[in-house]
Amino acid sequence: MPEISQPAPDFTLPVTGGGEVTLSALQGAPVVLFFYPRDDTPGCTKESVGFSEHLDAFEAAGAKVFGISRDSMAKHDKFAAKHDLTVPLLSDSEGSVTEDYGVWVEKNMYGKKSMGIERATYLIAADGTIAQIWRKVKVPGHVEEVLDAVRAL
Repeated sequence: MPEISQPAPDFTLPVTGGGEVTLSALQGAPVVLFFYPRDDTPGCTKESVGFSEHLDAFEAAGAKVFGISRDSMAKHDKFAAKHDLTVPLLSDSEGSVTEDYGVWVEKNMYGKKSMGIERATYLIAADGTIAQIWRKVKVPGHVEEVLDAVRAL
């Protein structure tokens, strides 16, 4: 699992709207990666809508923002259209990025254990190193907290 001040693991993933995003190509600007369990679930929808609503503020602060889950591009596109999301979503359908970032974890819900994505956010500084990590994110107030951290860079 990467830690603060370490280089962020590089990746290339498909993005909603077509094309691909390569993390290392974004160096020179801060990048926010928010990992979420699944498209169109209540918490994931609130978080994605929150980042979409604040996307202009993140861009004004010079940052790029991306949501990442293991859902397919078809599910991402449907999710984005249904909720008018403006934040780009990346599909990690093979799971390598969620594993590289240490967010693919064993979960225990109602006594049933399963593997899934732990809601987490990584703030990557312009030099490509990890500036801040939020684990086990609670959605209320999170987007504003991340925006404050971007502005403090």
